[in-house]
Amino acid sequence: MKKVLKYGAFVLVGICTLVALAALYIQLAGVPRYETKPVVIKVDVTPERAIRGKHLASMLCNHCHLNPSTKLLSGKKMDDVPTALGIFYSRNITKHLTKGIGSWTDGELAYLLRTGIQRDGDFTPAMVMLPRLDDDDILSIIAYLRSDDPTVQPSEVENKDSKPTLFAKFLARIGAFKPSAYPTQPQKAPNLATEKVAYGKYLATSVLGCSDCHSADFATNDPANPENSKGFMAGGNLLLDVNGRETPSPNITPDKETGIGSWSEQDFIQTLKTGFTPAHKPMRYPMQRYFELKDEEIAAIYAYLRTVPAIHNPRKPAQTPDLASAKSEGQRLYYLYSCFSCHGETGVGWGDLTKADQKYPTNDILKDFLKNPVTHIGETKMLKWEGVIQEEHYEALCNYVRELGKKSAQTQTP
Repeated sequence: MKKVLKYGAFVLVGICTLVALAALYIQLAGVPRYETKPVVIKVDVTPERAIRGKHLASMLCNHCHLNPSTKLLSGKKMDDVPTALGIFYSRNITKHLTKGIGSWTDGELAYLLRTGIQRDGDFTPAMVMLPRLDDDDILSIIAYLRSDDPTVQPSEVENKDSKPTLFAKFLARIGAFKPSAYPTQPQKAPNLATEKVAYGKYLATSVLGCSDCHSADFATNDPANPENSKGFMAGGNLLLDVNGRETPSPNITPDKETGIGSWSEQDFIQTLKTGFTPAHKPMRYPMQRYFELKDEEIAAIYAYLRTVPAIHNPRKPAQTPDLASAKSEGQRLYYLYSCFSCHGETGVGWGDLTKADQKYPTNDILKDFLKNPVTHIGETKMLKWEGVIQEEHYEALCNYVRELGKKSAQTQTP
């Protein structure tokens, strides 16, 4: 019996040693590097292509790369990446020759957009990969990045290295996070006018990547065949707001109780365009409104989602601040209307309130902005709160927002 126990102990120690050595190897080796095979492409930067590219980039690139301080695609910390995967920073993709992508060839950019592999072989697991995007759309994004648009002008912002956790490195090593294959055949989008459902599928799975967030988990998603992802479109994936609080993604299958099966086409269009659900609840960050999409494009997505198998999957409550913990009426309202989701509890988040008191020196000006932001700054992801925020709440809320602006400005002053 003693020999059995002794041999068992040796086996257990051996297994533990192998596991420890494997973990050490993964930790030191990091995310795998890959051979690059950039294609030969030369993009003709026409005004039409640049406009189309900016339209696509506003939905695909800006969320991660647009720095709220520089107003350029100079990169930033990606606060909505789950902490279990590490700390990630998006790259500077302005036209700067050394700190941006100014020296990259069109082929290198196309390869990165398709596969997630940089020209030096580094793989970027947190990047949106576009293997099925229409060929002309890929060229349009590159044209935009080469254009004279203000958002891509050279920026001196230094790139910061991401710090994936051991778990993220392990997932990358076993292939859960891996590059997409560069397509070997031409990629052509369906025709919206004649193939509504197919075009909706193209937008939902190949362009916007709705299933990436609205399925069960990033770790069980299938980028090559999104419809094979666990819990496809049924939500539950634990996303993060700018404060690091968990926000489970909603179910967008046709299930009538837990999904959007009871929504009309117009309900869906209004939700994506305005940022408010039919129940008048604001969508939570990282989800943002898609004012860029045309009604017929959203209608196509809706038509496709109606063909997705309905899955009964109740959404778990998001982590939110306790209203009772608010130290003022203004802070309570800031929590009540979910302002913290995008602006952070300190006023510095995806939407930066640092200069709120300077931009809106009176409550009346700020109130007018909140009611209809478009009249002040043009098209914006900011929601139009007219008819949602109660009139008697504006005074205290505006006071608190302007107070946050002052405090955050003082904190960031050298």
